[in-house]
Amino acid sequence: MLVAFATEDLAAVNAHFGTCPSLVIYEVTPAASRLVATHAFPAAAEDGDEDKLAPRLAALAGCTVLCSAAIGGSASARVRALGVHPAKVPDATPIAGLLEQLRAVLAGTPPPWLRRVLGRGDGAGPFDTEEVKP
Repeated sequence: MLVAFATEDLAAVNAHFGTCPSLVIYEVTPAASRLVATHAFPAAAEDGDEDKLAPRLAALAGCTVLCSAAIGGSASARVRALGVHPAKVPDATPIAGLLEQLRAVLAGTPPPWLRRVLGRGDGAGPFDTEEVKP
């Protein structure tokens, strides 16, 4: 699966999706993860101007999950409309650690929400939070 990370430094999830200077996209399997793309964006402010979302949304093509430190309600709805699951993670969470967690989850029994987005089950059971615990 492809996972996007909103980042300021390419090493940690430390950016708001709508204003992130970069998105890094990794392919994650139970056996490995690898960087497949890095997208850089012009500086943006948290000003309610949703035009800045267009290039960020386009960069999510093919992704299953987006990890960001924050995401607004409107942006979250637009991300979901693309079939991408937005996940809020604690600010400054290292991407390498999240990749290891995702690999372990994929190697085991993914939670219902992930099985649902991967098309691997009936999706029974609630997904109560968008938080991903490190």
